[in-house]
Amino acid sequence: MSDSPAGHVARSTVRPHSETTRPTPLRTFLHTDDGVSVDSVYDPATVVYDSSRPSAGELVFVVAHGFTGDVDRPHVRRVVEAFTRYGAVVTFSFRGHGASGGRSTVGDREVRDLAAAVRWARELGHTRVVTVGFSMGGSVVLRHAALYRADGEEREGSAGAHTDAVVSVSAPARWYYRGTAPMRKLHWLVTRPEGRLVGRYGFRTRIHHREWNPVPLSPVEAVPRIAPTPLLIVHGDRDGYFPLDHPRMLAEAAGDHGELWLEPGMGHAEHAADDKLLARIGDWAGAQGG
Repeated sequence: MSDSPAGHVARSTVRPHSETTRPTPLRTFLHTDDGVSVDSVYDPATVVYDSSRPSAGELVFVVAHGFTGDVDRPHVRRVVEAFTRYGAVVTFSFRGHGASGGRSTVGDREVRDLAAAVRWARELGHTRVVTVGFSMGGSVVLRHAALYRADGEEREGSAGAHTDAVVSVSAPARWYYRGTAPMRKLHWLVTRPEGRLVGRYGFRTRIHHREWNPVPLSPVEAVPRIAPTPLLIVHGDRDGYFPLDHPRMLAEAAGDHGELWLEPGMGHAEHAADDKLLARIGDWAGAQGG
């Protein structure tokens, strides 16, 4: 399971709604460069376009959910609803999740799914893309930003798949972490045949049985390659999966181009991100230049 050239998306002629049309979600299947179909949803912004927010129509959030999530989960839809107050939102189910095809590689090939979603967002006419990932999705947005660059340095064919700003929430810094009980349970789910059965039938998540070969670039290794793209790292001080050394490692690797928010009382990922935090992330994203 390793990275290869950027993904392709199904061509769409749909464009973002104007002031005179009613916001209507659009649902389709995108296709990655390795042939996986990805269930994807586009939600137009609900913000009123006026002279005080000239960039609202340009901005789109591409949301990458956590492990065992999908586009229809209530906690994912709540994030979408919050961000539509600041711009349009594209969300999708990672491979192996929900109605998407393929099997989950738990953060490796998922960068191709995100690349397809970003390309679609740009095809829809948006010029400012902010990727926002939670937990596993948080690691994916970091690796995606490092591998799919606007300058095309990292991989052939990456044009159009790059992001303009990155928000990583509750992400790990390094692979194979087993230091907490939830992560030990997750490793059982991923590595054991009986665990993968629980994932398939209990969580609608089909997990690949093969180990990584080669081991993909880790989040902390990816972070220095993101610059100069703006980066926000968000982590709760009560995260039960990844303790605070993870976000601190990421922030140290980011240096001056990264910003770290350690949130008092916050737990893990989408379930723990309250409306106030999502609004602050929306404000941060709106303040970043395209």
